[in-house]
Amino acid sequence: MDWFSSLLDASATNSAANYFPIGVQLIFAAGFVAFMIGFSALVGPKRKTADKLEGFTSGIKSHGNARQPMAIKYFLIAILFVLFDVEVIFFYPYAVNFRELGWNGFLAVVMFVGFFLTGFIYIVKKGALKWED
Repeated sequence: MDWFSSLLDASATNSAANYFPIGVQLIFAAGFVAFMIGFSALVGPKRKTADKLEGFTSGIKSHGNARQPMAIKYFLIAILFVLFDVEVIFFYPYAVNFRELGWNGFLAVVMFVGFFLTGFIYIVKKGALKWED
């Protein structure tokens, strides 16, 4: 019965009034940002020159059309890199907690690596990593 009374005491101290300062701070921050953007638009200089209206190119003169088709291989490699990179991130929690997870955790990681390798072998067999056309 003691844990139940402590639960009731915790819920009584955790009321909506405790979050009022956070709400006021969020409203103040949003208002400050809106005010500063509006103020800078009203007071700031408005000189539109050809140099300012030109696209930023890092000092390199642009040439050709920006809508020129690009090989899909670049996008495919980028997507595959992100996919496998994100899968590798899932090894970190296992490495941190491998003793607590025991054999069930080990078998889950072996299954995960199996799916990982199956997907990689499928990609290699399909020729997604070959650059020759």
